[in-house]
Amino acid sequence: KRARAAERATSPARATMGISRDSRHKHRRTGGTKPSFRKKRKFEMGRQAAMTKIGAKRVRPVRGRGGNMKYRALRLDSGNFSWGSEVCTRKTRVLDVVYNASNNELVRTKTLVKNAIVQVDATPFRQWYEAHYGVKVGKKVRKGDEEAEDKKQSKSVTKKLSKRQNNRVLDPNLNQQFDTGRLFACISSRPGQCGRCDGYILEGKELEFYVKKMVKKRKA
Repeated sequence: KRARAAERATSPARATMGISRDSRHKHRRTGGTKPSFRKKRKFEMGRQAAMTKIGAKRVRPVRGRGGNMKYRALRLDSGNFSWGSEVCTRKTRVLDVVYNASNNELVRTKTLVKNAIVQVDATPFRQWYEAHYGVKVGKKVRKGDEEAEDKKQSKSVTKKLSKRQNNRVLDPNLNQQFDTGRLFACISSRPGQCGRCDGYILEGKELEFYVKKMVKKRKA
């Protein structure tokens, strides 16, 4: 019996340790150990992190408890990003990961996770803005070029555009970003769970906060 028990203990199936989400193995607040009154259970199982990278789309389906499906994104290069103040959502390319509050290693390895600050392509948003307001953004246009680029528009269209100008306000920080062709955005979806990289464009106080954090990080 002892020999069999020793064989079981050293067998490969027993030697491999699974990732578990239970709290029985953790210590109490006082530092004491909890009694282990049962073995690991399937419903306490955890899985390895997806560590989604920037690249050509690669998503794998994973069966979960109850037959529910998760979609593990291994690589993603685009997503739907919302410009909140203008109520405009466009699909655009994710270009770079620039800040992560939880871990700098995720910035170095360009890992896409929820709440990571990324740079996205500004072109779809710039095209929409110019079509909606009839105003060029992100470009320093000369007077001669402005005259050449003027398009013939009907009276109803010019009236509509002039009416929109009354309430038009563009954040100066956003305007500077349009010059570079890249916008700062925050990922609000979970790429390792739903297989998508969606988020929103940073603006206002939130943009100022993250810009300060990034400047501070560069100086350090």
